[in-house]
Amino acid sequence: MRLLDVALRDLLFMFFGGLAIFLFGIKYMGDGLQKTAGDRLRDVLDKFTSNPIMGVIAGIIVTILLQTSTGTTVLAIGLVNAGFMTLRQSIGVIMGANIGTTVTAFIIGLKISDYALPIIAVGTFLIFFLKNKKANNIGQVFFGFGALFYGLNLMGQGLYPLRELDVFAELTVTMSENPLLGVLIGTIFTVAVQSSSAAIGLLQQLYAQGAMELSAALPVLFGDNIGTTITAVLAALGASLAAKRAALTHVIFNLVGTILVLIVINPYISMMEYIQGAWQLNAEMTIAVAHGIFNVSNVIIQLPFVAVLALIVTKLIPGKENVIEYKAQHLDPVLIQQSSSIALGQAKKETLRMAELSEQGLTEASQFVQTKQKRHAELAYQFEDAINNLDRKITDYLVKISANSLSDHDSAIHSTLMGTVRDVERIGDHMENIIELAEYQVANKVKMSPDAMQDLDEMFNLTIETVGQAIKSLENEDLGEARAVVLKEEKIDKMERQLRKEHILRLNEGRCEPSAGIIFADMISNLERIGDHAVNIAEAVIGEE
Repeated sequence: MRLLDVALRDLLFMFFGGLAIFLFGIKYMGDGLQKTAGDRLRDVLDKFTSNPIMGVIAGIIVTILLQTSTGTTVLAIGLVNAGFMTLRQSIGVIMGANIGTTVTAFIIGLKISDYALPIIAVGTFLIFFLKNKKANNIGQVFFGFGALFYGLNLMGQGLYPLRELDVFAELTVTMSENPLLGVLIGTIFTVAVQSSSAAIGLLQQLYAQGAMELSAALPVLFGDNIGTTITAVLAALGASLAAKRAALTHVIFNLVGTILVLIVINPYISMMEYIQGAWQLNAEMTIAVAHGIFNVSNVIIQLPFVAVLALIVTKLIPGKENVIEYKAQHLDPVLIQQSSSIALGQAKKETLRMAELSEQGLTEASQFVQTKQKRHAELAYQFEDAINNLDRKITDYLVKISANSLSDHDSAIHSTLMGTVRDVERIGDHMENIIELAEYQVANKVKMSPDAMQDLDEMFNLTIETVGQAIKSLENEDLGEARAVVLKEEKIDKMERQLRKEHILRLNEGRCEPSAGIIFADMISNLERIGDHAVNIAEAVIGEE
């Protein structure tokens, strides 16, 4: 009896250890592929999703590189939230992600597990013995690829005795007779391991060892597809409206596909049995092909109804989302050749919009510092991303304008805008620094006294007001507003020095934690630097006049 317990323990260790190595291999390989491809995946989704069909193609490519459909869905959600992509376009990407995720199953179907250790050895050599970064990234792909198969091998060995168990045999028979049970089991397991690739890999192993019939395996496969949507749902909880809608789209898409295939489950099983025999597929590849056919068919059937899906999720999750527009709205390249003055006017409009985003981002940063509610931090980061994007676009536009012959007046405007764009971008950087300091405060449970929080709030209000006035002075070319900004910036400088003294006093009296001192000092320092950049904008207006 003791020997039996030891054997069972060893098998369980082998299975769970194999599952862990498999999951690590998938993640590590995906990270390596992403690094090898360069950090351009977001750009691929941004540029090549002009319509749902292009969205499907982009979703397939990005999912193959990431080795996770959830990662692609999360990227798509971020782009919808940012205004780069519409909900309809994101639906195409989500559909493509479902096709892209089948590639892992096909890789498993190649049955090259005998070469897992040599592949790991090649990856290790490339990572540790070569100093080239690109070679290291390729090594990471190889190492993850080998670990994937090695983990599968261990999982298979740990699962092998299942075929001898009467209880498991009865369960597979029940699943064959009642496909809904198989779907439920597949869904639960995928939710448990948080990876449809791992769940399908396990299913391939069970089918390969004869522990399950095809009629029992396929319903589990469809359940795996539903289970993978749960990760996106969990990621969307407490997130934006756009995130919730995209996650719900993923769920509806996979649920509808599963319902459709369950209606024709018996013909589908017969078709797969025929394909397996006609193409002489091994067991693992049979599951991979079944998975591929299911997802491709599901996309073909539902792609014409993208607008209907978007309408359904909008009705189910009503409301209006505050979308931050990342894309430039006023920079028409045609105007550069036609009229430099008009092009400069458009660049000014875009620069003002960029500056307004920095003011809104500062307001969100202030809210996060006071309330510690995560949504304020997320919004502030989105504003910072938008500012960085507009910084590149406006700067490129202004550089192109400078290639033309400019009058003295236009040259002065051009110089002012170049400087303003740089200052606004730096305001965004300081805003991000403040958010990171507040996040550090939350993570390390650092508490500030009510007096310190009130001081921060007062300095935030003065700084935001100063930035807003600087924007107005630029918009209206108002000397009065610009001079008022200079006076307020002097007040910010004095406030920073005064608040430092008061905080040191609080620390000495024990009214504030020592660890809070650095955070407080860094926050007011960043606010003082924001004031400096605001006054730069105002002084450019004064100098221009």
